[in-house]
Amino acid sequence: MSRIRARWWDVTCIALTLALGALLLRFGDAMADPAPLLPWQVHAVLGTLCCVGLWWRHRWPLGLAWACVPAGAISGMAAAPITVAVFAVAVHHRARTALTVAVANLATVPVFFLLQANPRFPIWVDFVLRGAFLAAAVGWGSAVRAQRQLVGSLRERAAQLEAEQHLRVDQARLTERTRIAREMHDVLAHRLSLLSLHAGALEIRTDARPEEVSAAAGVIRASTHEALEELRSVIGVLREEPSGVTGAERPQPGLADLPELIETARAAGTKVDFACPIEKVPATLGRTVYRLVQEGLTNVRKHAPHTAARVRVAGTPAEGLRALVTNPLPLTPPSTGVPGAGMGLVGLRERFALAGGRLEYGPDEDGCFTLEGWLPWPKTDP
Repeated sequence: MSRIRARWWDVTCIALTLALGALLLRFGDAMADPAPLLPWQVHAVLGTLCCVGLWWRHRWPLGLAWACVPAGAISGMAAAPITVAVFAVAVHHRARTALTVAVANLATVPVFFLLQANPRFPIWVDFVLRGAFLAAAVGWGSAVRAQRQLVGSLRERAAQLEAEQHLRVDQARLTERTRIAREMHDVLAHRLSLLSLHAGALEIRTDARPEEVSAAAGVIRASTHEALEELRSVIGVLREEPSGVTGAERPQPGLADLPELIETARAAGTKVDFACPIEKVPATLGRTVYRLVQEGLTNVRKHAPHTAARVRVAGTPAEGLRALVTNPLPLTPPSTGVPGAGMGLVGLRERFALAGGRLEYGPDEDGCFTLEGWLPWPKTDP
């Protein structure tokens, strides 16, 4: 609620309590016979002071409520602002505190009756009426307090979940970058070892035939070019070396391994329509495309196990390399929960971004889920 709106509500509350208090005062004077012991001006002043004090009911609700207790013992006009003050106490404090103030107000009923010359109603009527209004104020205020606490806890939980989601996304990106760096490390180590081997052979074999020297030089040139391509893809990736990792990891699969991946998916029960007219691409592109197809088929098995997948890989050095995995959206969600929280797609998008490409995924107009990626294809591939 804005500050201006809150102030207007305060003014409205004070005006309403003043009007209600004036009605109670007029009703009391009309029913009194003879006239009350105290003049009506005393009742009006005390009631007005209690009503004006409601302006500070949010800042000092408990102090205001206790200050109104003596006024309630004297003036019937103070009954309305006292009820509002008890409501404010119930909103800002525990229900036990509000009940204590309400009971204290009920305890002033005998004093109020002693100050009446000849009351027309028995004292129990005033007890019942005041008790009903005060109980309603305590109950309503406690309900408002509980609702505010619930809304506050839900907002805090939502903020916590949002922070955790950002943390999971950052962690997925870091994990993907670390995995890419580890993969590039293994590949570059393989390329450089080949360079060292052939360069050492050329150095030792001074009597090598020209064709042998030419073949070794060709291998060195090809390995150098491929190593540079691999190094380009890992520029900007920061790797934090994990502790306790020993030994070399198996080289990652590429484009040539896609048929085996498709057959594995088919053996697992997934219908796959696969087409890939390309036979050879740079190793980095092949690994990235393999990861896209692998992630797409994994999501099909997890989220749409009874649908058919369509896999297409195509491109040229001039147009770049495109990979597409689509499947119809299931009519009903899987009956059981599936593991994972969408971090695979987050990491895959990070991988494509690091390679200079782009990745898009989501439902399309035809009722299918589409996972599509594009990568630039270097024209100077050996």
